Amino acid sequence: MDTIVALSTPPGRSAIGVVRLSGPASLQILRALVQQDLFAPEPNRVVLKSLLVDEGVLDQCLVTYFQAPHSFTGEDMVEISCHGSPVVLRQLIDLIQSHEARLAEPGEFTLRSCRNGKMNLSQAEAIRDLINAQTQAAAVQATRQLSGELAQALQPSKHELIRVIVTLESAIEFVEDDLPAVQLDDIKETIDRIIADVANLAETYRAGHLLRDGLRVAIVGRPNVGKSSLFNRLLMFERAIVTDVAGTTRDSLTESISLQGIPVSLTDTAGFREAGDKIEAIGIERTRRAMADADLLVLVIDGSCSLREEDQQILEAAREHPFVVAINKTDLPQVTAGKNLNGAQVVHVSALTDEGIPQLTAAILEPFSSLDSASVGLLITDSRHHDLLIRAKNSLAAASRSMDQGAGEEIVVADLHNALRFLGAITGETTSEQILGEIFSTFCIGK
Repeated sequence: MDTIVALSTPPGRSAIGVVRLSGPASLQILRALVQQDLFAPEPNRVVLKSLLVDEGVLDQCLVTYFQAPHSFTGEDMVEISCHGSPVVLRQLIDLIQSHEARLAEPGEFTLRSCRNGKMNLSQAEAIRDLINAQTQAAAVQATRQLSGELAQALQPSKHELIRVIVTLESAIEFVEDDLPAVQLDDIKETIDRIIADVANLAETYRAGHLLRDGLRVAIVGRPNVGKSSLFNRLLMFERAIVTDVAGTTRDSLTESISLQGIPVSLTDTAGFREAGDKIEAIGIERTRRAMADADLLVLVIDGSCSLREEDQQILEAAREHPFVVAINKTDLPQVTAGKNLNGAQVVHVSALTDEGIPQLTAAILEPFSSLDSASVGLLITDSRHHDLLIRAKNSLAAASRSMDQGAGEEIVVADLHNALRFLGAITGETTSEQILGEIFSTFCIGK
């Protein structure tokens, strides 16, 4: 096994920089750095040492040795905390590489921890999510997953599934002994119960996705209703060009903002109407794509004039998505007061005077209203986990249908094995090396 090294603090100038090593040569390299062949640091104890080079002292650092298997990776590890000069850190890493260590790949420390049984795959992914958390609620969910709560939630279903598989495989082995009807009914009830448990867990993904990734909001409407002005008002700076000329916005603009601590990806779109030229047609097509990708639409209507055919068209198109209607220009005499909107949630705003902006913000954040407490239950936040749960549920449903149709045990068992494999892939028990490589490539280097 190679010994790897990486900078574990962000690049750039800082008070402290931390360099990590993991692998069988970690202690030997540390001895070479301090030029003490017999240096035997006490594990898990921080020691002040001078790192020496030909020119003299490179830096005075705090070094910590973690002896295998009692370390994050399960291997011998060394952490060196030195002054955060990019020059010193670069020289130190180059020096370590000269002693037969190589630079770590993204997430390689955590991958080694996973392979050495220090944590399961879902816990490893929780480390990435905790580092990337943009809200307190997202950090809470990542911490819960890091503690192994997801694996614990899956364990009863996996245990019951294994019990059913063993029973059915025993029946296949001893073909002369058919399972009694009472036992078959018990197996069917167990499978249906597992389906319900897996489905309930999968259904938490929408809320979990919002917690982890934030909310994608698209501002849509016909030209010249004040979409870009509202976009700028929510951003609190002049990002989009605003003029009295209809169709000024020809392309989608996206900015990330924080609304009451919640990450929101806000997109201003081209006005929805019959395109006047090829460029505008491309912009309107991008508007349609932004609508399809959004978690929430803000449909802007000019309250100072009557509803037009374009307003009705965009209102009909928006009904396929969660949306809120913002009747803009309340600083002008109002003609549209929310009537003829078929019960849609309506907020009256003025992008010019700020009137109604707090109410619009509250409407945008409504999907988070039940997620602002640390008491919320375990949520599925990762699309990979959600996909595997759906696959497991579908395999279980296929097994249940086969039993209803009186199919042989071998057919039912095949679907149950697939379901067990999908559930095992969540925690890494049945995950291929290729998939592991793809997952850990999303980690930062040094973790």
